[in-house]
Amino acid sequence: MKTDYFNDTIAAISTSQGQAGIGIVRLSGKYALEAAGKIFFVKDGTKPKQFKSYTMRYGWIKDKDGQVIDEAILSVMRAPRSYTKEDIVEINCHGGIVSLRKVLDRVLENGVRLAEPGEFTKRAFLNGRIDLAQAEAVLDIISAKTDSALKISTEQLKGALSHSINRMRKGLLDSLAILEANIDFPDEDIETANKTQIDCKLNKAHNELKNILDASYAGRVLREGIHVVICGKPNVGKSSLLNALLKQERSIVTPIAGTTRDTIEEIIDIKGIPVRIVDTAGIIEPRDLVERKAIQRSKKHIALADLVILVFDGSRKLDTQDLMLMRNLKGKPVIAMVNKIDLKQKIEKDKLKKYFQHILEISAKKFKNIGILEKAIVDAVHAGRVKASEHVLVSNSRHIAILKAAEKFIAEARVSLDNNLSLELVSQDIKDAIGCFDDIIGKRFSEDLLEKIFSEFCIGK
Repeated sequence: MKTDYFNDTIAAISTSQGQAGIGIVRLSGKYALEAAGKIFFVKDGTKPKQFKSYTMRYGWIKDKDGQVIDEAILSVMRAPRSYTKEDIVEINCHGGIVSLRKVLDRVLENGVRLAEPGEFTKRAFLNGRIDLAQAEAVLDIISAKTDSALKISTEQLKGALSHSINRMRKGLLDSLAILEANIDFPDEDIETANKTQIDCKLNKAHNELKNILDASYAGRVLREGIHVVICGKPNVGKSSLLNALLKQERSIVTPIAGTTRDTIEEIIDIKGIPVRIVDTAGIIEPRDLVERKAIQRSKKHIALADLVILVFDGSRKLDTQDLMLMRNLKGKPVIAMVNKIDLKQKIEKDKLKKYFQHILEISAKKFKNIGILEKAIVDAVHAGRVKASEHVLVSNSRHIAILKAAEKFIAEARVSLDNNLSLELVSQDIKDAIGCFDDIIGKRFSEDLLEKIFSEFCIGK
């Protein structure tokens, strides 16, 4: 059955399900106030249809027999000044799963259907309250793992990316208008003034687009994080280092070599960057099947790592296992780190300097210089990249792919214009670039695309 987004009234639990002080059942649609009036009762007998917009009233949710299910506070937000631009009712009741489910069931018994995943936000988009890029930002806000990722998503919800795209889009439309006027007179060459004007507008859009794409690396990192692997031979302090970075005891630490027999993964926030950090089993000759599988898994993580922290034991001399690791990691981004500086040092640092320009010295056990290591991780991420604050940050992979296509079309339009090729070719490239922008902000979309995007949302948003 095809969903009627503009006539159906929908409802869903909009808070996490489980024990909590407050739970919210949200309704949206033209029947929301009437449906709420059949289950919500206040002392003076007034109905939600009589409540003023942006007001809250205390009352009771009752079943068909008039028995109280829960006490609640009901809020009303009338169209068009609501999240979906429809009438919205939010029933704030106790957060137990049983009471929430009973309240939702009462709502669904009164001409309201259960919302699909992301349908409230989809309605906000279809009703013109937000564009598609802003709708996707809502999901990014919900799934943000760090303050920085949240900031990027919030800026996008406010329209930072959309404003930039609309600005570039307007420049391309202005260029297209000039081109179309010249195409109407094919026997005449395009005037120099017009050509200069078009090229200026294309160049401006092209530069802004390149700046956004250059900054997209930082955006992706702040949203998705990086994969960091701690590796080294047994008993160099890898697990102690993980515990120090986590600021809690996560890995078992003992003087026995090979205590970690499998990879241990955690996500931590290092100066705003989500870091998926993996403590690997020591690279040793396996003694049994478990250790063989653990070593295989460790090698797989190292191969896929964005950054490797190679740990050495400062209280011991380098051996063949250390040298083998250094050779095997050639070509990978590596932070070389000497651990256990609280002990008498025996490691030959001159040998390490043949492989690594910079070597960090820490004591994971004593939490010494952990801040320096955190800074090194951040510096390794941003080395040579655009700083996060300089440009609009794009972190969504769909947006990045489309913006790259738009950048290619604009570049091809400029080349065609410079080489005095057919104006129809220039015009088509510009139209294709505009189409890319339309795909991002939702001026052009398919039902399949919307289903794919909003299926990733939770039901109540």
